[in-house]
Amino acid sequence: MRWTPGGRSQNIEDRRDEGTGGLRFGGGGVRLGLGGTIILLILSVIFKRDFFSLFNASDSGVPAPSNSRVNQALDAREEPLVQFVSFVLDDAQNTWRQILLARRVQYQDAKLVLFRDAVDSACGFAQAATGPFYCPVDQKVYIDLGFYQELKNRFGASGDFAQAYVLTHEIGHHVQNLLGIDRKVHQLQGSNPGAANELSVRLELQADCLAGVWGHSTDQRQILEEGDVESALNAAAAIGDDRLQRMATGRVSPESFTHGSSAQRTQWFKRGLSDGSLTACDTFAR
Repeated sequence: MRWTPGGRSQNIEDRRDEGTGGLRFGGGGVRLGLGGTIILLILSVIFKRDFFSLFNASDSGVPAPSNSRVNQALDAREEPLVQFVSFVLDDAQNTWRQILLARRVQYQDAKLVLFRDAVDSACGFAQAATGPFYCPVDQKVYIDLGFYQELKNRFGASGDFAQAYVLTHEIGHHVQNLLGIDRKVHQLQGSNPGAANELSVRLELQADCLAGVWGHSTDQRQILEEGDVESALNAAAAIGDDRLQRMATGRVSPESFTHGSSAQRTQWFKRGLSDGSLTACDTFAR
C-alpha cells in the first residue's frame, strides 16, 4: 500500500505496557498466570526458599532484563506497525464517515486499543489468543500486534494489505453497531438460539464485505499496489472456519461455523471490493 509513515492516530489507546494479571519471568518469556504465581508464593513460604528466583534468570544464568526494558524494546520494534495501523484506522474511519453521511448517519470514531498478552475490555477479559475483536459496549477495537506475526508465520498470510483487512474487518463491526445491525442480530439470536451460529456467520461475512468496501475506496484513490488484493484475499481465506477447524482437529464441522468458510470470506470481501457500496453487503438477504 502507498502510505506515508509517521505520526499516530488520536484514536489509538496504547495499553501494551500495562499489567495483565500475570507475571513474566526470564529471558525465555515464561509467563505465569495468577494461579502459578500463588503456587510459587506458597512453595516459597513452605520451603523458605525464593522459588521466584528460579524464573528470574535466563537459561544462561544471566539475570533477565526487566519488564520495562523488554517492553521498551518491543515498543521500538513495533513502532512502524503502530504507525501503519494508525494510517489504516484513520483512513477507514474517514471513508466510513463520508459513506454514512450520505445516508444521514453520523459516524462516531472507534478507538483502537493496542495490548499485549491479555486485556480487560468492557466486553470482558480477553487474551491475545482470542485474536482481534470489537467490543460494541465501549466502541473499541482490541488487537495484540503480535497477531500479525502469527498471521504471517502460522497462516501464511503476509503483506500490509492483509494486515489492513484484519483491522478494517473490525471497523466493519463498528459500522454494523452504528447502523443497529449488531443489535438486531443479537435480538434474533436470543429469540432463535438454533439460528445463532448461522446469524453469526452472516454478521461476520458482512464485516468482511465492509472491509472490502473500504478496500474499493483505496483502489479508487490509487493507494493499492500490485499484490495487495491477493494478500488480503489470502488473509481472508487463511482464517476461514473450515481451515481453522481442519488445522485444530483434522475435520470440518460446518454446523459450528461462526465466521464463515474460507470461500465465503473471500467471496464477500471481493464483493465489497468490486462494488464499493453498502447495498452490496446484505449478507442477510442471500
